[in-house]
Parts: sequence; structure tokens; C-alpha cells
Amino acid sequence: MAVKDRDRFSTTTRIRLLGEQTAARVYRSQTRRQARRSRLTGRAALLALVLCSMVVALAYPMRQYVSQRADIADLQRQRRQAQQRVEQLRDLKARWQDDAYAEQQIRRRLHYVKPGETGYSVVEPGPAERSRAERGTARRPWYANVWDGVDKSDASDQ
Repeated sequence: MAVKDRDRFSTTTRIRLLGEQTAARVYRSQTRRQARRSRLTGRAALLALVLCSMVVALAYPMRQYVSQRADIADLQRQRRQAQQRVEQLRDLKARWQDDAYAEQQIRRRLHYVKPGETGYSVVEPGPAERSRAERGTARRPWYANVWDGVDKSDASDQ
């Protein structure tokens, strides 16, 4: 028995027992951590799956929403532009209903003069390389140029 007791209290035996106990504790703690990790990993995977499915389910409606909001903004911009154009045309219509404005525009655009007035037309000098025919048409009244254009187009058809 003395040998057994000596064996039991020897340093090597004690170290070996301590190593086995420590290994057992480490093994138990690792299995607990792994069990916790696997539970958290499963939960995380489920959460990720739910989030991904929600993103996929909401992606198309969100894209439609953003697209429709852009369309609405574009239509509102077009409506504002159309309203501005309507206002401009109303102003122009009101101006044309004024006889003084109509007379002013007729005189300016058609070069009309009242009896007893002298009409002047200012012609800007053109480049020197203009042909003689082009210079001659600039000095003529506008209606003569129109008739010449009609005659030329009629002559080209024959």
C-alpha cells in the first residue's frame, strides 16, 4: 500500500490528474460555447433570411414609388411651364387687341407708312463675297423676293 500511496501523491500523478481535469473543463466550456454559437448562428441566419426576404419583397414597390414620384415631379414642372406659356399667350392676345400695338407691329414688320410719311429701310452691309444677285434682292421689297422664289420653284418643276 505504501507504493500505491506514494504513487497517488507523486508529482507526476498529480500533474497528470490536473491536466486531465483541466482538459475536461476546457472541453466542457468549448462545447457550451459551441452550443451558444450555433444557437446564435441559427438565429442570425434566420434574421438575415427574414431581412433579405423583406428587402426583396419591398424592392419593386419602392422602385415604383420612386419612379412615380419622379413622374409626378416632371408632370408638375410641365404644368408650370404650360401655365407660363398660357399667360404669355394671353398677354400677347391682349396686346394684339390694342389697336396702337397692332399698328406698330404692322408698320415694323410689313414696312407700312402712313400717307405723307417717308419710309426708310436700313440694310446692314453684308460680306464682300456676296453675289450681285443677292445684293440686288436685298434692295428690293420683300414681296418681289417672294414672287421670284415662286417663279423659280415653278420653273424648276417643268
